[in-house]
Amino acid sequence: MAKTPHNFSKLNMALALVLSATLAHAAPAEQPLSALPYTPSLDRPSMDPTVDPCEDFYQYACGGWINNNPIPADQSRWSVYAKMANENQRFLWGILDKLAAAPERSGLSAKQAQMGDYFAACMNEDAARSQALLPLQPLLAKIEALATKRELPALLAALHLATHNERFFFSFGSGQDFGDATQVIAFAMAAGLSLPDRDFYVNKDARSRAMLKKFEAHVARIFELAGDTPQTAALAARTVLATETALASATLTQVQRRDPYKTYNKVDAKALQALTPHFDWSAYRAGLGLPAALQSYNVTEPAFFKAFDKRLQTLSLAELKTYLRWAALSSHAAYLAPAMVQANFDFFGQTLQGTPQIKPRWKRCVELVDAQLGEALGEEFVQRSFSPELKQQTLQMTAEIEAAMADSIKALPWMSSATKTQALAKLDSIVNKVGYPERWRDYSAMAVDRSSFVANVQRGHRFEFKRQLAKIGRPLERGEWGMTPQTVNAYYNAQMNDINFPAAVLQPPLYDPKMDAAPNYGNTGGTIGHELVHGFDDEGRKFDAKGNLKDWWTQKDGKSFEQRAACVAQQYAGYTIVDNIKINSQLTLGEDLADLGGLVLALTAWKQHVAAQNLQPIDGLTPEQRFFVGFAQWDCNNARPEALRVQALTNPHSPGRYRINGVAVNMPEFEKAFACKPGQAMVKPEAKRCKIW
Repeated sequence: MAKTPHNFSKLNMALALVLSATLAHAAPAEQPLSALPYTPSLDRPSMDPTVDPCEDFYQYACGGWINNNPIPADQSRWSVYAKMANENQRFLWGILDKLAAAPERSGLSAKQAQMGDYFAACMNEDAARSQALLPLQPLLAKIEALATKRELPALLAALHLATHNERFFFSFGSGQDFGDATQVIAFAMAAGLSLPDRDFYVNKDARSRAMLKKFEAHVARIFELAGDTPQTAALAARTVLATETALASATLTQVQRRDPYKTYNKVDAKALQALTPHFDWSAYRAGLGLPAALQSYNVTEPAFFKAFDKRLQTLSLAELKTYLRWAALSSHAAYLAPAMVQANFDFFGQTLQGTPQIKPRWKRCVELVDAQLGEALGEEFVQRSFSPELKQQTLQMTAEIEAAMADSIKALPWMSSATKTQALAKLDSIVNKVGYPERWRDYSAMAVDRSSFVANVQRGHRFEFKRQLAKIGRPLERGEWGMTPQTVNAYYNAQMNDINFPAAVLQPPLYDPKMDAAPNYGNTGGTIGHELVHGFDDEGRKFDAKGNLKDWWTQKDGKSFEQRAACVAQQYAGYTIVDNIKINSQLTLGEDLADLGGLVLALTAWKQHVAAQNLQPIDGLTPEQRFFVGFAQWDCNNARPEALRVQALTNPHSPGRYRINGVAVNMPEFEKAFACKPGQAMVKPEAKRCKIW
């Protein structure tokens, strides 16, 4: 479940997972779907009844699923969510395939024709093979033409527009002002790294050093494929690694970035320029088409930009071009000829994540349409799979869980009445967005050409980047979504103070209209509660009802919260992810708090929902057991060791086993539902249980 604290583009995140390679062995043949398949929200075959739920509840609820759902060759991880996303992709594939094949755009709307042309261009692998590096030559020529470092700002603006990409030193965009959430200002953010996190560069352990060596070899390989000699490519790779390491050393850690006070540094144009005396921001603004008088910026990491300026002084002009050339090649590698695409996958897919095989091209093209024409595709998804009745049912469940949270806040013995008043005001202000946006995005300004795949990608980047930049200096548009309707996920946005449930996350087996209420409240209800609690977790609680960064807690209440949160952090810090790597519970704390608090709220809401009903066991499970099994089965999953190592550094969510067992062990209702005995693994002494809400 995602949490999106700022209004930055989600495009880069999506594209990082999109196109990677084309030459690996073909995955098992899949076919387009004309309808989404049905799996019940409580699936008996997914359980393992040989396991005692009081010893390992996750294995009891998910053991059958794990055995029956091996990780596909084109995935680094596999889960209920990932399987649903894959089925959604096959469903969307069927839609796009028909749009691409429609004769002379017969009967198609402008959006449908646009998606059909985009998908057709993406699927044309023969064209990618024959064109080789040709589509990238205009950008490479601009880099080669760089005559002095003074020309870098204008060049970076052009590169950012063409790629909307974080590989080129830093990232620039728009976001809500932390001090006034009604306004959108410019954001300058640390970036410039190819690997998933700064720790890959700065950690000194043997595994990290070995991965850096493999990364350096990969960079050299890309340069060789672009025409460099092995000797020149090796030298270039060392330059790239040195520059990225220097940037990584000045970048905040993942845990530091979770503190909004560390990433809110509002400055004017003069102060921004003072951070980087050797980089002309006025020239960069002009290259982006921004007003020369733009004065409000949030620099998320000032120390990074000082290091960026220092690195600019250190680099020779030739070394600067090498770094930019690498960023351009790597940013486009997934869209080029098969050899380049394969090399990109070999490192980022296989070496880094442990994925044996590339996704088939149709899947990568569906993901790319989703990333660049997402709401147009979302309209097609919603028309076929999301009813008004389903939306209303979700809104009712949300209202019940919000009522449960209001009751919980009022009854908290450790929170003062002053803080409770503020908490209730924030809860009452949360906007519930369900299914899809009220207004669909207009993509008419984005040109699409059936014969130019890479150009389409670049135009998509430019369209989205320009759309983001156009928000700067304007009042906030609160109706905007950060996910497409076909995304199997949900999120809370602290600055918007809204919870968002795309249509795709409200399908079986996550929400099942055919099923009794218990598993639905355990599953979707737990998700709703999870997102609500994010507004009051260790990060979200720092924003007020209007989305402003403001401390609305009394000092005593804040300390009481931190003491209770520390119980959760201490518990999760003891769990092992892989090898001897423990959970970084300061990174996962917000999600761990939301998991626990969310299920507590869902359980309360379910009990109230069925209070007048005479519930009986179904299929050998009591109603309470069905609630907890429904909860557990939302996160049945498995992951490759390589992916788990990356997750340990970068993922704010704990592994699935602990998202389930770590919650259940704190709930006396679970212990009672399964008649657990003292001394069993899933039984925690009452004095050691963690509870906040």
